[in-house]
Amino acid sequence: MLETGSVIDGKYKILNVIGRGGMSTVYLAMNERVNRQWAVKEILKNDVHHLHANKREIEMMKKLKHPHLPGIVDVIENQDSLLIVMDYIEGRSLQDILSEYGAQTQKDVLKWAKQLCDVLSYLHTRKPAVIYRDMKPANVMLKPDGNIMLIDFGAAREYKYQNSKDTISLGTRGYAAPEQYERKGQSDARTDIYCLGVMLFQLLTGESPHVLCPICQINPSLSSGLEAVLVKCTQVKKENRYQSCQELMYALEHYFEWDAEYQKQQRKKLVPFMASLMLTAALEAGAVFFAWKRMEARNHNYEAYLLAARNAVSAEDAVRNYRNAAALDPARKEAYLELLEEVFLDDDVLTAEESEVLRSVLIAYGDGKQTNEQAFQRNQSGYEEFAYAAGIAYYYKYEEKSNKKNAKIYLGIAAASERLDEKKTERSRRLAVIADYYSRVGMIDEAGDMSITYRDYWEDLTALSAGNLVEMDNERTALVMYEELVSQICTRTAEFRDSGVEKEEMQQQLSNIREHLQTDFTAPKDHRRSLIEDEIHALLKQVESAERMLWSVCMQEEEE
Repeated sequence: MLETGSVIDGKYKILNVIGRGGMSTVYLAMNERVNRQWAVKEILKNDVHHLHANKREIEMMKKLKHPHLPGIVDVIENQDSLLIVMDYIEGRSLQDILSEYGAQTQKDVLKWAKQLCDVLSYLHTRKPAVIYRDMKPANVMLKPDGNIMLIDFGAAREYKYQNSKDTISLGTRGYAAPEQYERKGQSDARTDIYCLGVMLFQLLTGESPHVLCPICQINPSLSSGLEAVLVKCTQVKKENRYQSCQELMYALEHYFEWDAEYQKQQRKKLVPFMASLMLTAALEAGAVFFAWKRMEARNHNYEAYLLAARNAVSAEDAVRNYRNAAALDPARKEAYLELLEEVFLDDDVLTAEESEVLRSVLIAYGDGKQTNEQAFQRNQSGYEEFAYAAGIAYYYKYEEKSNKKNAKIYLGIAAASERLDEKKTERSRRLAVIADYYSRVGMIDEAGDMSITYRDYWEDLTALSAGNLVEMDNERTALVMYEELVSQICTRTAEFRDSGVEKEEMQQQLSNIREHLQTDFTAPKDHRRSLIEDEIHALLKQVESAERMLWSVCMQEEEE
């Protein structure tokens, strides 16, 4: 046990104990250098299982950054214990507030509910998704400014597509969802929605979660619309609950629309309005009204498919829902972009199989008259945005690395855009030129002539690589262009020489690239900087190899 007044790691002074558990103690500490308080959790090492669970929790929390989550700033390992230094949260738990004051106001509970929806949505959209599994008043802290913090990730787990059920069943009785007891399936986002619904019931009514029932039975002054939301949250079957926290957030923001009194007032407003319409232009108004209703229904269903895809428990489910969304409204961009970026590129690789699935969605006849892509192309800004994303994916991330010609069409569309920002169009133009050469270099036309020459290829390569590309575009494009030119000199020195490119021209380009690599990449260091520096170092090595290759080929020519 740490002593009051002791200083750990030379900077954290222990002030007092603020919490105790079976195998851990939490202290309030002060970093006197920066005049800031921290919480220090001491975990004894004599229980190996407990220690392992806490280390897993630490690794998970270190990756999370959200305004409603405490952050871990330091981990100190001693011989007998593990010390975790984290944000100190000033305030009281909702459990303490319930115990002292009873049921809370509907206004306050709704505010907390939306914040919790926001933080759960953040957790569920991590890769892999984090399922919290232990939502209860004791794990929610209310700060003096009225905002909440979600604490204690001891029961949280990362969602694994390949698992059929949870490895360990965790949660608090009364709050935990049915699937956490039965262990017939894997807990997911809908599990947290159930737990949140139960906690909101308790906060609104002051009753034990074990007597779960419609909130208006306990307090008739509460909103019947909010009651409907909580009833849906706490359905026994997961498929009957809200399928995502985004969907639940929308319901919480519009709960009053389900209130019986609100609906009654809307009907009263609608009667004279409809009567007036019928008297003046019944047929025309009817047509407009039903067209509007059809559009509203289509938009609602499209959003529902997107939500289902975003919270799908497998890639196959996600693809199916994005396909349904595209068929419903093929002119909208979201289904195509999310299918590409969130499903197919989640591992940073676009496989040939994924490419075929993407094409199958685009060429499907959604309305039986035209393909989805034909309808999508009428939405010019959306289609150009997708074309840029697809072109970049095919150029950088397609598994068949030598087959850059797949990127050519999409990059050409993006390069010609007047709606994308200038850097994207210029980047697309540069990459499209290179991709085009991969499909045409060495090809013979119908007259028996070369489609393009290596001299043409050289001229374009050097033009694309000219100047400070980091300043004109970005580091990634600069590296791609320089690497392309260097690799082509390495592999096609003889072809370039046969096309009339002099040795001195190639040597000059290699010297220019070396200079750019040493002077242009000056961005401040961040978490990506080491990767860029590794690529620069590798490319400098490649420049040396190209110089040796150039010397070797030219020496052979001179000897001949």
